[in-house]
Amino acid sequence: MDIKELLNEILLKDKAFIHLPFGDGKFDIYESVVVTWIIMAIILVALLILTRGFKVHNISKRQAAVEGFVLWLRGLVGGMLGEEGERYTDYIFTVLVYLAVSNMIGLFGFVPPTMDINVTAALSLMSIFLVEAAGIRKKKFRGWLKSFAQPMAVVTPMNILELAIRPLSLCMRLFGNIIGATVIMELIKHVFPLILPVPFCLYFDIFDGLIQAYVFVFLTSLYIKEAVE
Repeated sequence: MDIKELLNEILLKDKAFIHLPFGDGKFDIYESVVVTWIIMAIILVALLILTRGFKVHNISKRQAAVEGFVLWLRGLVGGMLGEEGERYTDYIFTVLVYLAVSNMIGLFGFVPPTMDINVTAALSLMSIFLVEAAGIRKKKFRGWLKSFAQPMAVVTPMNILELAIRPLSLCMRLFGNIIGATVIMELIKHVFPLILPVPFCLYFDIFDGLIQAYVFVFLTSLYIKEAVE
């Protein structure tokens, strides 16, 4: 199988997981949606198990470990957002956890939702809407409009164009990296079907998946920080 055939198989396959009759046609539920439901269920169950029996005093080692990890992650996200953007920590935190689990779920035989460009586009649009809403909240609507003419009026068209480029950049960077990693893994499995793919699988599904999740939230945090300064 060459690269062209592999790309056709990955990109052009039917992404509908469930076909439901709807009127004279059908209503499709995509595989990425079903896997996202599974990821939400996994995160919910993990939270219920990890937070079971939490107390205010005389806490257990499990509670101390969970609280320490959450505080560390919140500190990491808060450091990217800065003091002015601290109110958006929970959103960035949630997106980071979702993307981390989504990008690693290939280890369990599922297709990562981030291989669906509709998912990465939705996440990117949500992030950019939040960025601009944060800017309007901080600067008020008139100040937000004036910010497009900074540092000088001549750059206004470029600043407006950047508003459209940012979500496209976020979307395609995440989608392209996940697709690229999947294609490379499939080629390795085709050429070396036994032991060799294992370390590459650990790299692309774990390390690279976590890096892509971090890059997405880092850029979103950077945009928010710029908007509220």
